[in-house]
Amino acid sequence: MKNLSKYRNVENFKKESLKNPKVKAEYGRLEPRYRLIRQVLDARIKKRITQKVLAVKMGTKQSAIARFESGSTNPTLSFIERLSRAINTPITISVS
Repeated sequence: MKNLSKYRNVENFKKESLKNPKVKAEYGRLEPRYRLIRQVLDARIKKRITQKVLAVKMGTKQSAIARFESGSTNPTLSFIERLSRAINTPITISVS
């Protein structure tokens, strides 16, 4: 394994990693998913809603919220719509 001591923080690690064309391409492919997750997570935290409370409002389990927030699942549009209503925050999806 490479010596990672030169990476003092996440931003340095990201900057170095993105110099690799394969890493950069995969990062670009996944970026919209993680941007959505971050925005939803930020809204949930700002409104002081726990994963458990959000799950109850959505009619799902807390583990489903955790899987979404960790990026380990590919949510359906229906899930995103229910999530948007539950946190009372509009979500806009665009294709460009």
